[in-house]
Amino acid sequence: MLTSHQSGPQDSSVALLGSADTRVHTGVTPYTEPADAPHAGASHSATDHAATAHADVPTVGGHVLVVGRPGPRLDGLTHSLRSTGHQVSHALPGQVSQQVQQAHPDAVVALEEQHEDHYASDEDPHGGHEDHRGGYEHHYGGYEHPAYQGHQEHHEHHGHHSPQPSRMPDHRRPGLDLIREVRTVPGGRALPLVMVTAGQGPAGVADMLRGGADDCIPEASAPVELSARIEAKLRRVPVPVENLPLDPRTGLYSSAHFLDELDRELQRPEAGRRGGVIAMVGVAEMGALEARLGPRVRREVAERLAGVAERLGSFCDRLGWDDAGHLLMLMPGVDEETARRGLRRFAGTVAGTRFIVADENVRLTPAVGWLPLAECPDGTQALGRARDAVQEAIRHRDLQPVRYAPWMRGAPHRHRRRPLSSLIRPALSALSPVLALVLGVAVPFALYQQMYELGWDLGSAMYWVVVAGLVLSALLIVLECLYSLDATPRPEKPGRPYPPASAVIAAYLPNEAATIVDTVESFLRLDYPNELEIVLAYNTPHPLPVEDTLRDIAARDPRLVLLPVAGSTSKAQNINAAVTRVRGEFVGIFDADHHPAPTSFRDAWHWLSNGYDVVQGHCVIRNGDSSRVAKLVAVEFEAIYAVSHPGRTRLFGFGVFGGSNGFWRTDLLARTRMHGSMLTEDIDSTLRALNEGSRFAVDRTLISRELAPTTLKALWNQRSRWAQGWLQVSLKHLWRGLRSPVFTARQKLGMFVLLGWREVQPWLTLQILPILLYSVWRAGGFERLDWAVPVCVLAVVFTLAAGPVQALFAWRLAVPELRQRRPWFWSYLFVSTFFYSHFKNMVARQAHLKEALGDRQWRVTPRAAGKAVARR
Repeated sequence: MLTSHQSGPQDSSVALLGSADTRVHTGVTPYTEPADAPHAGASHSATDHAATAHADVPTVGGHVLVVGRPGPRLDGLTHSLRSTGHQVSHALPGQVSQQVQQAHPDAVVALEEQHEDHYASDEDPHGGHEDHRGGYEHHYGGYEHPAYQGHQEHHEHHGHHSPQPSRMPDHRRPGLDLIREVRTVPGGRALPLVMVTAGQGPAGVADMLRGGADDCIPEASAPVELSARIEAKLRRVPVPVENLPLDPRTGLYSSAHFLDELDRELQRPEAGRRGGVIAMVGVAEMGALEARLGPRVRREVAERLAGVAERLGSFCDRLGWDDAGHLLMLMPGVDEETARRGLRRFAGTVAGTRFIVADENVRLTPAVGWLPLAECPDGTQALGRARDAVQEAIRHRDLQPVRYAPWMRGAPHRHRRRPLSSLIRPALSALSPVLALVLGVAVPFALYQQMYELGWDLGSAMYWVVVAGLVLSALLIVLECLYSLDATPRPEKPGRPYPPASAVIAAYLPNEAATIVDTVESFLRLDYPNELEIVLAYNTPHPLPVEDTLRDIAARDPRLVLLPVAGSTSKAQNINAAVTRVRGEFVGIFDADHHPAPTSFRDAWHWLSNGYDVVQGHCVIRNGDSSRVAKLVAVEFEAIYAVSHPGRTRLFGFGVFGGSNGFWRTDLLARTRMHGSMLTEDIDSTLRALNEGSRFAVDRTLISRELAPTTLKALWNQRSRWAQGWLQVSLKHLWRGLRSPVFTARQKLGMFVLLGWREVQPWLTLQILPILLYSVWRAGGFERLDWAVPVCVLAVVFTLAAGPVQALFAWRLAVPELRQRRPWFWSYLFVSTFFYSHFKNMVARQAHLKEALGDRQWRVTPRAAGKAVARR
C-alpha cells in the first residue's frame, strides 16, 4: 500500500488535481513543458497531456463517491476519476450519510482539505490566503508539493522564509473528521475508503490509516494509480476483521461469529438437535510464550491447533478462536463418547507435534474443556463454563479432556445436609480390615454351607480351585526366576551418536527437603558425552529455605533448571509441566531421592537408539541399614527389579515403567503424559504407550539408588497406594488390552497375569480359611479331617518352595553391595514366607475395598536421609 511518495516534476502532468481547469483557480502550473520543446506552450495544453496520459488507462467502471469541498481541487479529482471510466457523485463533508442512502457507492474517495483552505473556511469566507499563515502554501505537514518547488525557490531567492509547521493536533485535522464520518455511516465500515492527501507526511498518513482509511495517495500521483488502487479495493473489499465470519489470517470464526453459530445451534428445537458438544482448547504454556514472544503468539497458537483439528478429520464441525488464543470447537450431532475420543486423539496429536510459533520451535500442552450442548443455557455461559474446564485441564496437563462440573466455577454452595454416604464411607474405610475378613471368610463359609444344604458341594470344588491357584502362582514365580537368567542384554554400542538428554526430578519439597540437595548434586556428577540438563520440577505449599540453596546451585551450574509448578498436587502434574520444557531427545524420570549411576544416561541411550522407546532400570535401596523394614525392602527390590521385571519381560514380551529410573523418548512421553487421577500413573502410562505399539526394555544393570520406607506404617501407606493404583489400572486396561489388536497372544497372556490374576490372587489365597472351616464343619471336627492328602501336601510344599527360590535368585542377581549382605536375604526368606506375603495380600484386599468406597487419598511416603549401604 502506497502511503506517501515523492513525485518528480515530470509526474505533475498527470497529477490527480492537475487538469487545465485548476491552473486558472490555483495559479500554479501543474505541468511545465521542457525548455527545448518546439513551440512550447503553443501546441499542447495541459489537458492534452492529461488526455494522452489517460489514453491507455483501462476502464474499470464503478460508482465512486467523492467527498470534498467545491473548488478546483475537487474538479480536478472528479475529472481524473471520470477519465479512468468511473461514475462519480459528490458529497460535502457532513452530508455523506444522505448521499450514501440515496445511492450506495462502490467506493469512497475523500479529498483532504489543504491546511490553508481549512483555515480559510474558518477565518476568511472569501477563501483568501496569505504567505504569513505558517507557510502552508508551500509546505504540507513536512511534505513538499512538487508543483510548488519552483515557487519555494523563488521565495527563498528573495529572502522570504516560510516557517516549518508543527504537526496539527487531531482535533484540527479535517482528514480524520472525514474518515470518522464515512465510517459512522450505516454500511460505511465496509466501503473502500481512499484518502487523497494534501502532502501529508508519514505521521499524518499513519494517523489516517489507523483512523480507518484503507489507503492514502498523494494528490501529485497519476490518475491511473488512483484507478488501480480503487480497482484493487473493489476486488478485495476491505471489511473490519470483527465483521468477518472467518478471520482472514487464521481461517477461523471470530469469537463473536462463533458465538452466533453456537447460539443458532442452541436455539434449534431439542427434537431436531441430537447430542452435540462445545469444547474449548487452551495451551498451558501460553503465559510463558506470550511473555517471551509477545501477544502475536495467541493468534498463531490458535491457528496451529486448528490445523491439527482439520487434519484429524470431521469430528469437529466449526472452529473459532478468541482473543486469549483459545481454539473453539462446535460439534453438533455428536454423542459424548465420540466427542471425548475425538478430543483425546486431538490432544495427543498436538502434544506429540513440534510447532513453529513466532519463529521458535515449541511443544504445546493442549488443555481441553468441554460440555454437552444440552447443558448450555446460552452461548455466553457455555463458553464461560468451557473456560472453567480448561483451567482445570491446565492444572493437570495430562491431555485428558475435562468435562465441565459446577464445582469448577468456585461458586459458594448453599448450606445443605451432608449425604449419608459421606458419613458411612469413612467408617467403612476405617473398618476395612474387618470388612475384608467378613467378605473373604464369613460370606464364603456361609455360602458353602447353604449350597451344601441344597445338595451342592461347592466347598470341595473351591478347595481344588484354591490349590490350583496356589500352584499356578508358585509356578509363575519360578518361571520368572528362570527367565531372568537369560534376560536380553544391553546393546554394546549406541545405534546413533549421543544426543542432548534431559533428566526430570519430580519432588514435593516439604517431604524431600532433607534429601533434595544431595540428589541434585548427584545428578550434576553424571557422565554424559553431550548436553545434559537437569530439570527439578517441584511443588510446595509455601516457600522453603532449601529453595535458596537450590537457586545458588542453579546459578553456579546452568545445567540445573528449577521449575516450580504452581497449583500442582501430584508427581504426575510435575512431570507433565516439565516435559514441554525439556530440550533433550530422551528424558530420564526420577523421584527426588534417587542417585543414578554415573553412566546411566549413556547406557539408556544404547537401548533407545536401537529400536526401544522406554527402558526401565534397576532401583536399588541405599539405606538398608536404617531399619529392619528398610532391609526387608532392600531385598524385595532385588527380587522385583533384578528378577521379576527382567524375567517377566522375557517371558511375556513386554516390560513396564516403574515410576523412577525410567528413560523415555521425549516425543513419546510428551504425547503419553502422566494421568494424575491414577494412583500408579507410571503403570497407567505404560499400558497406554504399549497400546500404541511402543517397545519397553528392562535393564537390571541400569542402576539408580533410592531410599526405602523405614517404618511399618510408612511401608503400609506406600504399598496401599501401589495396590490401589494397580487395581485402577486393571479396571481400566485389562479388558481393553485383551481386545487390542496391537498385542500378541503371548503379550495378552502376560496382560492377564499382570492385571487380572494379580488382583484375584489375594482373595483366592484367603479362601483357605473358609474352605478349612467348611471342611471341619462337614467332617464334624478337626480330629476327623485327613491332613495327609498327597496332592494337598505336594501343593503346599511346592507353594512354600517358591519363596526360597525367589530369594535365592534375588541374591544371585543382586548388585554387589547387597549380595555381600547374606543375612538380609535369609531374614527376607523367613519373614516373607510367614509374614510378608500375607501382609501384601492383606494390603491388596484393603486397597480393593478403599477403591470400592471411593477413598483415593494420596498418602506421601516420608523421606529422611539414612545411612547408605556401602558400595562394593
